[in-house]
Amino acid sequence: MSEGAKIALITGGGSGIGRRTAFALWKAGWSVALAGRREHMLRETLAEGGVAADRGLVHACDVSDEESVTALFARVEETFGRLDLLFNNAGISALGVPLDEVDADAWRRVLDVNVTGVFLCTQAAFRLMKRQRPRGGRIINNGSLSAQRPRPMSAPYTASKHALSGLTRSTSLDGREWDIVCGQIDIGNAATEMTSRMAQGVIQADGEMRVEPTMDADHVANAVCHMAEMPLDVNVPFITVMANRMPFTGRG
Repeated sequence: MSEGAKIALITGGGSGIGRRTAFALWKAGWSVALAGRREHMLRETLAEGGVAADRGLVHACDVSDEESVTALFARVEETFGRLDLLFNNAGISALGVPLDEVDADAWRRVLDVNVTGVFLCTQAAFRLMKRQRPRGGRIINNGSLSAQRPRPMSAPYTASKHALSGLTRSTSLDGREWDIVCGQIDIGNAATEMTSRMAQGVIQADGEMRVEPTMDADHVANAVCHMAEMPLDVNVPFITVMANRMPFTGRG
């Protein structure tokens, strides 16, 4: 590990916003552990980052599984000795169908990853950040504009992101005594694999399909990096980063 480097852990680090954020943090001098279900994608992120071997770590993990999360954090502590930043970025969505047609297993899977997964990682981070010296650290949760307003036929995803906002607030409050800071970044239409459908059109609240603009995911990565670099006596509880012309402000 580079002398004096801060340590970050990114879930969902194999693609999209997670990958771009890893690049931004490496550029800023951080060491970064990458977690996700697809190890080969994590290794691609590490290879593309072009950093020294001691500044990166790859660990396959299912954030919805408690044993898998415990093993992940044990590996991070064993390798780096501490954790300064957890970016809870991993998340999934469900097939867009009317609420009465949502499959119960799909509902549970979205909540398992997007809420329980964030809880398990946050809990493990708390335990490490409380006992390390110097103590404390920062947790940033990847929310979504759906944490503020829903899209049509998105009940599982929207419910999970609203729940995440509550978890962010509780984490921020409960972490104060231990110098653990928590904030949330709500993202709108960053250009990643998940938003590729925007080019073909997205259903709107009035039932029409419209193409929506996107923005470069590097803007999100830079915002996360800016939050991460703040001292622990400063917090950004919630921040929204979005494509300016997307139909959000009037959504719903």
